[in-house]
Amino acid sequence: MKPIFRGSLPRLSFLLLIIIALCMLIVDLQGNSVRSVRSALAVVLTPVQWLVDAPTAIADDISVVLVERASLIKDNNQLRSSSIILERQVQQMATLRAENVRLRELLNASARVDDKVLLTELIGVNPDPFQHQVILNKGSEDGVFIGQPVLDAGGIMGQVVEVSLYTNRTMLVTDGRHALPVEVVRNGMRAIALGKGLHGELDITHIPDNADIRAGDLLVSSALGGRFPYGYPLAKVFFVERDPSRKFMIVKAKPLARLNNSRYVLMVGKQQGKRGENEQDAELQTIPPKKSPNSPVSESPSDVL
Repeated sequence: MKPIFRGSLPRLSFLLLIIIALCMLIVDLQGNSVRSVRSALAVVLTPVQWLVDAPTAIADDISVVLVERASLIKDNNQLRSSSIILERQVQQMATLRAENVRLRELLNASARVDDKVLLTELIGVNPDPFQHQVILNKGSEDGVFIGQPVLDAGGIMGQVVEVSLYTNRTMLVTDGRHALPVEVVRNGMRAIALGKGLHGELDITHIPDNADIRAGDLLVSSALGGRFPYGYPLAKVFFVERDPSRKFMIVKAKPLARLNNSRYVLMVGKQQGKRGENEQDAELQTIPPKKSPNSPVSESPSDVL
């Protein structure tokens, strides 16, 4: 290993430096002149020191910003995911709450019905705008039969016109081929409620020009024809017009059932007798009447009640 200092000259230089350093320490401790010089040098060298430290400080700041940005992005994504999950849960809760309300209304409706009821769900709608029909998820396996009344929490929706093993097709009261004998609750006057093919509107026919009927009257099933039991609410009258040139008044009513909104509905009654007897009885009930200017003509055997 080579010595740090070789010869006498380096040793003398080293000693000289030590002596100078000691002298400067003594002077610094005893006088203010050196302090002022040092302060001046510190002021002059401050920008240089700042420039030397600037890259390191900037690098540290950039690193902190990048780390914080990445952390904020991660937190933001987590919060966004949590928000979406919570929104979906809120939507599901709102849907379940609305469905619970509808089921409670159906439960109250079934409590008002004396006949046997079957809860069923709407699973399809006929796309033909001229046929107001829906498909329900109960069929002959569940005891469903042609002509069976269907209602929701508001009132009568229609009747079954076609039955398969696990589903059925129900014609709504607004279908242009549907007719239902009704009675005015206020005075017992009888009439026929005909579908017009328009959602939310029925024609009430066979009302004499001098009959006592007014807007707001409640119409219920009259049980004539034996298809619908007596007293089921159907519609409320909203338009009455007396035309001297006609024998009957122009009366329109709005169905009480939520035909476009109900998802769960009730099927009322049970099939009586043997299958052959019921089909024969249905045929007897659906014999089309003689044509007249003021009486509707059925288009199919299952359309006349």
